[in-house]
Amino acid sequence: MSRLLQVAIGGILLAGTVTRTLSVVVNAAFALAATFLPAVLARDLDLHLDSWLVLALTVALFCHSLGMLGLYDGVWWYDHATHTLSATLVAGVGYTTVRALDRHSDAVHVPPRFLAVFIVLFTLAAGVLWEVLELGARELAEALGFDPVLIQYGLEDSLVDLVFDTLGALVVALFGSAWFESLVDRVTQWLERRAAGQSGS
Repeated sequence: MSRLLQVAIGGILLAGTVTRTLSVVVNAAFALAATFLPAVLARDLDLHLDSWLVLALTVALFCHSLGMLGLYDGVWWYDHATHTLSATLVAGVGYTTVRALDRHSDAVHVPPRFLAVFIVLFTLAAGVLWEVLELGARELAEALGFDPVLIQYGLEDSLVDLVFDTLGALVVALFGSAWFESLVDRVTQWLERRAAGQSGS
C-alpha cells in the first residue's frame, strides 16, 4: 500500500509538472522524498519502523500532496483532517522519543502526567513552526513574484490549524501507549545497541 501511495504521489508530481503548477511540484517532490525516510533509517541507522507507521506517514504525505490539487480550497474539512493526522504523527514522534530515552537512561525520568503535557507542547511547537514556515514561504513567494508553494490564509486559519494540531496531540496523549509502545521498544533497543557499540569501540 505504501508503494502504491508513493506511485500516486509521483503521479501528482507529474501532474504538477505538466500543468506547471509550482506549489504542486514542490509539495509533491518533498512529500515523495519524505516517503523514503523510513527506508533510509533502516539502511543507514538500522532503525526499523513499524509497517503501520510507515503507511500512516505515507498516507499523511499523500493527503497533503493531493490537497495541493485543490482540495484544500474546495473541501472545507480537508485541511482540518490533514492537520489532525499530521499532528498525530508528530505527537507520536515526541512520545516515542521521550519514552525511549526514559527507558534507556537512568538520568531521564518523565512522570506520566508530564509526558501528556510534553506531547501537547511538543506538537504545538511543531505546529507553530509549520505555520511560521507557511507564512514565510508565502511572503517570500509574493516578494519574488511567484505563486505561494504553501497555503496560508492568515492568523485565523493558523489558529484553527493549531486547534486541530492540539486534537491530534491529545489523541496520542490518551492512547499513545497502545499505538506507539512497540515503536518505543524498537527505539529503546536501538539506543541500547548504539550505546553498546560505542562502549565496545
